[in-house]
Amino acid sequence: MGKTYIDTVKYVVTAKIEVDGLVDKSDVVGAVFGQTEGLLGDELDLRELQKNGRIGRIEVDLKPLGGKSIGMITLPSSLDIVETSILAAALETVDRVGPCEAKLTIERIEDTRNQKRKTLVDRAKGLVKQVMTTEIPE
Repeated sequence: MGKTYIDTVKYVVTAKIEVDGLVDKSDVVGAVFGQTEGLLGDELDLRELQKNGRIGRIEVDLKPLGGKSIGMITLPSSLDIVETSILAAALETVDRVGPCEAKLTIERIEDTRNQKRKTLVDRAKGLVKQVMTTEIPE
């Protein structure tokens, strides 16, 4: 994933996209911004959220497959889970990319802090083990 431009990524929205035609990544990003603009009001406008560092860069990974474009979209978010879920639902309203019909489906919303917690617990266990074997005499 590229630069996100936000300090703390709490959630990462992952979506699958299928487009009935060959399109570019920039076409998909343009469709996401264009078709969600004004849908949720000013507080959840994607451009404003990105400008203010509340969401990161929308990453698109596309592959051509039999005259279609199929791929994944990732959207990092520092919003709370409710606002992030609302944005995810808004992404699913995208039904066209350029002149082609499209279907966008949210695959998952991942809490990135869970991985950090797991890493923290594993490191703490390692530190306790190290102290027990090197610092505390038997």
